[in-house]
This record gives sequence, C-alpha cells and structure tokens, in this order.
Amino acid sequence: MSIAKKEYKRITTKTLVDMKKNGEKISMLTAYDYTMARIVDGAGIDVILVGDSASNVMAGHETTLPITLDQMIYHASSVVRGINRSLVVVDLPFGSYQSDPKEALRSAIRIMKESGGHAVKLEGGKELKEVIKRILNAGIPVMGHLGLTPQSIYKFGTYTVRAKEADEAQALKEDALMLEKAGCFAIVLEKVPAALAAEVAKSVSIPIIGIGAGNGVDGQVLVTHDMLGMTYEFNPRFLRRYLDMYTEMTTAFENYSKDVKSGDFPNEEEQY
Repeated sequence: MSIAKKEYKRITTKTLVDMKKNGEKISMLTAYDYTMARIVDGAGIDVILVGDSASNVMAGHETTLPITLDQMIYHASSVVRGINRSLVVVDLPFGSYQSDPKEALRSAIRIMKESGGHAVKLEGGKELKEVIKRILNAGIPVMGHLGLTPQSIYKFGTYTVRAKEADEAQALKEDALMLEKAGCFAIVLEKVPAALAAEVAKSVSIPIIGIGAGNGVDGQVLVTHDMLGMTYEFNPRFLRRYLDMYTEMTTAFENYSKDVKSGDFPNEEEQY
C-alpha cells in the first residue's frame, strides 16, 4: 500500500525519525555550493549532505582524504545559504575526529558555528563510541556511516562491497545498534548486501539511508553530480543516471564557442 507523502515546512532530525515510523522513504543528495543547494532544496529533497566527496567531485582528488575542515566549512556555509527546507548534514573530514574525542568535538563545533549546518556525519563504529558521545553531549546531532567507509580506503585497499562475510556482517549489525544506543539520529549504509541492509533497518528505530544497499532501507543517497551524469567515468551498479549532463553541457559549450568565433553571439537583440 502506498503511503501519501506528508508536506514538511522544515526537515529536522525528528522529522526523519517520524518518516521512518510512518513508512515514508527519505531522499538525500549531495551539494557543495549555493546554486546547487537552491535547486536541490527547491526540488523537495529531504536531506542535503555536504559530503567529503567534494574532495573528488569539486577538487579532483583520487580519494576523500585530502579535504580539510576549513574547506568543508566553506562548502557547508555556501550550501546553508541556499536552503529553506532541507536538513543539512556535514561530513567531518578525515583527520578531524579520529584521534581524540576533544578534537572531534572542536571540529564539530566549528562546523556548526561557522557553517550553520544542522548535523555532522562521521564514519565508523564501536571504535568511535566515545567520540560520538562527546559530540552528542554538546547538543550536536550525529549521523553515522557504516559499511564501505571511503576515509578508510587505504586500510581496505578497495571500494568493493563490504560485510559479505558472516563475521563482518555481524560486526556491522552490532555497530548499528551501538550507534542507535549512543544517540545517532540516522545511519548511512554504503555498499553492503541488500539483505543485510534490510535486516539492519528493521533492527533499529532510526533511519537507515542506503547507497548501494538495496531498497529495504529507509531512504537513499546519491552524489548529485553522479546522478546528473556529470561524472561520466563513474559507473557503479547502484548508480541511476537521471540526466546526461556531461553530453548536454559539452554540446552547449561547443555551440557557444562556435557562435562566438563566427560572430553570431551576441546578435543585435543581445546587446545594448
């Protein structure tokens, strides 16, 4: 039975928990700048993730590791200025929270104060229990991230599906329960078997947002540039392209260049 979508004036962490209770799926996309954030927010997307994927998409790095806390704050503040409705979640970048709960809290406070973001996201499970507690005790909402954790790419050595083996799957389930108990308001599950993701979603009361985790979870997240077809070389199984903007933009740029060189642009109606 389909469930009618409720209209929310402003999405909060409580809204997301209520959406799960009501069986309403949660939509989540990335944004890194004001212009894109305005479009994503205006389209009714529930959550905007200012992801450390900006390291790849915006800066051209091979991994998410190089992006700094200052750069994340810059991107997040640009996004916040462009939204009216969406919940803005900001990734804590690599190196800003793993070593010390006090440093993690300082990083989270800087994001909240300097960007105006609504929550932070961090990667990891039981090893970050004290970090999560410290941030939550300061009143800062935390979204967890399990499964494939891109900040640990050099540890795993591959972007392949995680938790296919029984022991890793069990550890992931335990970590999800721990994150819920610690107070996280939601968890991203990345590149895990669909059956496992569905099991995790049923085992916790907080929303599970999937990326490459099947449709048995409470919502989905994609990198906006990927689903728009701007990053044409990235083709994982879980990605559905809703546009082919790489081709469309290339054609537009070529036409502009041709019109400039031929003298067709600007014409008489396009000048003063």
